[in-house]
Order: sequence, then C-alpha cells, then structure tokens
Amino acid sequence: MKSSDYISLEKQYVAPNYNPLDVIITKGQGAWVWDVDGKKYLDFLAAYSALNQGYSHPKVLNAMIEQASTVSLTSRAFRNDKLPILAEKLCNLLGYEMMLPMNSGAEAVETALKAARKWGYTKKGVSPEKARIIAMENNFHGRTISIVSFSTEEDYRQGFGPFTGGFDVVPYGDFDALSKMVTDETVAVIMEPIQGESGIIVPPEGFLRKVRQLCDENRMLFIADEIQSGLGRTGKLLAVDWEEVKPDMVCLGKALGAGFYPVSAVVGSTEVLTVFKPGEHGSTFGGNPLAAAVAIAALDVIIDERLVEKALENGKYVMERLEVLKQHPMVKEVRGRGLWIGIELKPEAGGARKYCQTLMEKGVLAKDTHHHTIRLAPPLIISREDLDFGIDRLLEVLG
Repeated sequence: MKSSDYISLEKQYVAPNYNPLDVIITKGQGAWVWDVDGKKYLDFLAAYSALNQGYSHPKVLNAMIEQASTVSLTSRAFRNDKLPILAEKLCNLLGYEMMLPMNSGAEAVETALKAARKWGYTKKGVSPEKARIIAMENNFHGRTISIVSFSTEEDYRQGFGPFTGGFDVVPYGDFDALSKMVTDETVAVIMEPIQGESGIIVPPEGFLRKVRQLCDENRMLFIADEIQSGLGRTGKLLAVDWEEVKPDMVCLGKALGAGFYPVSAVVGSTEVLTVFKPGEHGSTFGGNPLAAAVAIAALDVIIDERLVEKALENGKYVMERLEVLKQHPMVKEVRGRGLWIGIELKPEAGGARKYCQTLMEKGVLAKDTHHHTIRLAPPLIISREDLDFGIDRLLEVLG
C-alpha cells in the first residue's frame, strides 16, 4: 500500500486522539527508522524516552524471544521466576527497598497516589477521606480521570469532568507557593524533576532539595515522576540525582521496557509500599515474566553500555552546538539536561509544528510540545556522527 492508503485507513478506523506527523514507520534499528517507501529517518524523539536503548536492541530482543518461548503471562495469582530478579536489580540499582510493578506510566502514577493516600491514613494519621496531594502547574503525569483532575492543560480536561478531588496545584518551581499550600492533611507532593511535556522545563537550582526538606519537616511523601526523565535521559540515572535528592517514591516506565513491552514500576520504602494488602491494588499483566525479562535486559543495557554517561557527554555537545541559537531572532530559549533538550520558539515563529514537519522532510523526526517548543530526545545509544546529522538539519531548518 501507499503511504496515503495507510493514512486513510488510520483516519477511518482509529480514534483521533493523536495528531501524528504523516510518516509511516515500518522498520527501526538503533537510532534510525524507515518508512513504507524505504526512506530513512533519524529519530530525535525516541518514543518520548521509551527507546533510550534504541530500536530493536539485540540484547533485549533476545531476552524477549527467549522468555516468550517459555512463558509470557502467569498473572499475579501465581509467582514467576523473573519478577523477583527484576525487583532486586531495580531496587539495588536505585537504592530503594521495594518495588510495585505495573504496565503504563499512568498506572505507576495512580499507584503512587493511592499509596500516598493510604500511607497518610494509616501512618500519618490523617482523617479518613481528607488526604490532600500537592501537584505542580503544567504537569504531565498521564491522562486518567484522577490525573487530569490536577492537570492545568485545558486540552486534557475539557469535557472530562467531574474531576477527582483531593489535589492542590501550585506553580512549578515556586517554593513559597508550595510551602504555603501545605496543611496537616497534606500527605504528598508529586512532581516531575524536569517537566517534559511542558517543554523540558528545569526547576530553579536547589528547588528539589527544598521540596525534600519541606516533606521531611511536615511528614509528607515526595513523589518523583521519572517516567520520561528517568533511566539516563538527563545524564543521570534519575533526574533527581542532579540535586542528590532521594524521593520517597519514584515512578518509572517507558525506558524500563526498552520499546519492546510496556513496563512500569513504583519504587519506594517498605513503610510506604506495604500499605497495600492483597486484593487492594493490582494488575493482571503487571510484573508478568515477559515484562520482567525485558526490563532486566533493558536495565543491563543502560548500565553495561554506559548510556547515562553517554547522555551526559552528548548532551553537553549538543548544547554547545545549539549555542548559535541564542542569537536567533525566533528562538526564545534553549534548555535541557543530558539528551533532553527543548528549543522554545517565540510566538511570532508561528508554532513548532511546521518546523518539525520540515525536519521530517529532511530526514529527522522530532516532535513539537506545548505549541512553541521543539523537543529533542534521541535514543541514548546515538552516535556523535548521527547527532551531527540531526543537529545540522535542525539548524538548517531554523535558518
């Protein structure tokens, strides 16, 4: 079929909840993809950081094939021989005592919210049904009803009320507003250490440390959503490592499955995660042996191939190459950490979408976010030569 045929079929039969660029990908390898017409593109999005290890990494592929040939799903009604190995590896790697496996990032966030509320009732002593959780403006934690209840993006909320109560929202990076919002009923603060969907927004220096201290002083849980930022994307294993902060719970996903399988998890202390009793929370597919085998291999690739260090080194290199944009009449700001960079354009540039469209025509796939920002997030396995290919074309498109 022609590209136009695939597009017509998708528009006819797939609900229009996305507005993708019109490239029909049929193959991926490393940092590159090919469309149905055989044209080659460099991927500068990495499936929103789910492909930190690149497309079709052989180590993860082999782990998936091997596991799929034995047993793929047991449900949590029975134990399997892969979940405990993953749990030990993940907890030891990140310095936590316990993990709870799920599938999608949104499920990991919902798990953390439920754990925080129950911890507030059973450990902190908050009155039943009174627990409150503080979130940040312009957050993106998923699109479930509860999560969009504390979103400030109208596109995520319009037409989906009534919303879940119990949430308070403060400006991102505003510590004074955060501290004033705290009450005796506040059980947790949830935030992205770097806001991704909002445009790669880095908080003020020291903000994460202040949040940690505030939570300690008021006996609240600090929940870090590292679904996009975690597992090497920012040049640290976790983005909170930039300020040497340890949250009470960390939500992980995306790169945990290396693009092969949806895998998510919440890591935390036994005090927090043992608030769940059998039957109170779960997932048929969460922690299944296929997912666990994939995640074990995905973590091995990150460590064995030094992807965290590569993200730091290559991120510095890209930022140096983008220095020229500081003088660009249409560029408002270039920001980011590691291989997670946002180029925010001024309103008069007419939005970032058209630049991403032109980039696609030149063989580079990137995605606009928050209307005015071009988001750069290539696979962490990318070579310096391929980075130059992408940056050369980006600078050409911006002119």
